Amino acid sequence: MKVEKFPDRIVEIDQEQYLYFGGTAYLGLPTHKVFQELVIKNILNWGTTYGSSRTANIQLTAYDAGEKFLASHIGSESTVTVSSGMLAGKLVIDLMKKQTDCFFHLNDTHNAIQTENSFPIFLNGNLNSRLLNSETEKITILTDGVPSFETKPADLSFLEKISKSKEITLVIDESHSLGITGKNGSGIYSSISFPIKRKILVSSLGKAFGLTGGVIAADSQFIAAIKELETFTSAAGMNPAFVQTLSDAAAIYKAQHQKLLDNLSYIDSVLIKNGNVKFDKSYPLIYLLSNELVEKLKQEKIIIASFKYTKDAEPLNRIVVTANHLKEDLDKLVDVLNKN
Repeated sequence: MKVEKFPDRIVEIDQEQYLYFGGTAYLGLPTHKVFQELVIKNILNWGTTYGSSRTANIQLTAYDAGEKFLASHIGSESTVTVSSGMLAGKLVIDLMKKQTDCFFHLNDTHNAIQTENSFPIFLNGNLNSRLLNSETEKITILTDGVPSFETKPADLSFLEKISKSKEITLVIDESHSLGITGKNGSGIYSSISFPIKRKILVSSLGKAFGLTGGVIAADSQFIAAIKELETFTSAAGMNPAFVQTLSDAAAIYKAQHQKLLDNLSYIDSVLIKNGNVKFDKSYPLIYLLSNELVEKLKQEKIIIASFKYTKDAEPLNRIVVTANHLKEDLDKLVDVLNKN
């Protein structure tokens, strides 16, 4: 289905209007008027793009402002922005390949932090025996903040069971948790306090934060090493107008996050829980386990997200709730869900 206007809470298809519960604009920012005005103001100051390396002799203060905000918001010592969440992941994996003996992954991680020769953390429901032996080695754990098909952050308690002979680095993709979970949408990074050497966040900013780009958050030493990678120094940075907007929009992020929480709380109060619907009041994705429900919603002029992550996979059917949805939108959605 092709559309000619950004699909916010309403999408027009073949000259008919549908309620839209798809996409990833969790905080409803792409159509937020004040947010748009901030972006426009910053484009007028910083231009539409800046194609120079971040290591060039002319340094833009926009990056200082935006990255300082992100570090404070996430609760990390340092951050660096890049042009996409995918690049953020690939940069971290490239650097970790030089610093780790072995990779392990939890569930099916996003492609941004996948790497060849990575081992599963669990085998047949049990912790991989390689994590329990006494061999001294540096290992890197890869995980999504909230795994696909899940509505709660990944359970990382297994970290406490890993052999003390392992030096652990945790890499967590928060593209679908930063801006959503945690206080004011800080994500889960700051709450991770397991006995590990280092934790690293990578995330897209094009979802909850409404701006094309990506971020890496970690300790200052690791971020400095990222900035020395040839892939980083030879690439243009994130659009400086967008990075400046990150800092300028701090109050908007907080307000929109509260609106999102209010919408989720309301759904929780009226939705009849059943086996065909997977929902948690702290998370804006509602997974449908019945393909029939997708069609019933469409018949009621409600479009949700439905796509295949891989060519041979089953369709991923999920309802995306945003800060922009109105109570009447939620009532119409829940009315259909409650009849099944």
